Amino acid sequence: MPGRSAPIARLASAGRAAPIGSRGPCRIGRALAAALVLSVALSFVGCGGEKTTQANYADRVVVKKSERKMQLLNRGKVLREYRIALGDNPRGHKMREGDESTPVGDYLLDWRNPRSNYYKSIHVSYPNEQDRALAKLLGVDPGGMIMVHGMPNHIRSETVRADYRRRDWTDGCIAVQDHEMDEIWRLVRDGTPIRIQE
Repeated sequence: MPGRSAPIARLASAGRAAPIGSRGPCRIGRALAAALVLSVALSFVGCGGEKTTQANYADRVVVKKSERKMQLLNRGKVLREYRIALGDNPRGHKMREGDESTPVGDYLLDWRNPRSNYYKSIHVSYPNEQDRALAKLLGVDPGGMIMVHGMPNHIRSETVRADYRRRDWTDGCIAVQDHEMDEIWRLVRDGTPIRIQE
C-alpha cells in the first residue's frame, strides 16, 4: 500500500487498528471525532455554564405593560418573569417618534447589540406595516429603535440605579436589570415573537 509504513499496512490489512503511538488514520479520525463531540457539547452551554436546551429557550415573550411584567414562555409555560420599566408615557400605543410610549402589538425580537449604550439590547421589530400606515395617516414619523435592554452603562452610582429600578424611565423601550438581561440574552434567540399588551 503506497504511503503507509509496512507495520501499519500489515495491521490495517489484518483488520486491526494502528498502534497507539502511530499517526495512523484511525488515531487521527478518533481525535477529530472527539474534538467534534466536545465542540457540539460546548455549544449548548450558556455563559454561566448552565446548559441551554431547546426545552428551555423561550419560544415567545409576553409584555404586560400595566403590570410592569415581562414573561419568557416555552410551550405556554412561564420560564422566567421580570419586573420592567417602560417609557415615560407608558399608557397606550406608540404613535410617533419622541412620544416616549412603548408600542402595543405583535412583533419579533429580530437582532441584538452587545455594545449598546444600555447594558446589552435586543431589538423589537417596531414599527410594523400597521404602525407605518397609521403614522402615515396621521402625518407623523412612527419612530423606531425600540429595544429590550439593561441599565444605562454610564450610571455607576448604586443610589441612582436603585432609583431607576423604582420608576419608568426609558424613551419607549423595555428595561430590566443587567443580570436579568444576561439571562434574557441567553434564553431568547433572534426571531422570537414578542407580544406587548396593555
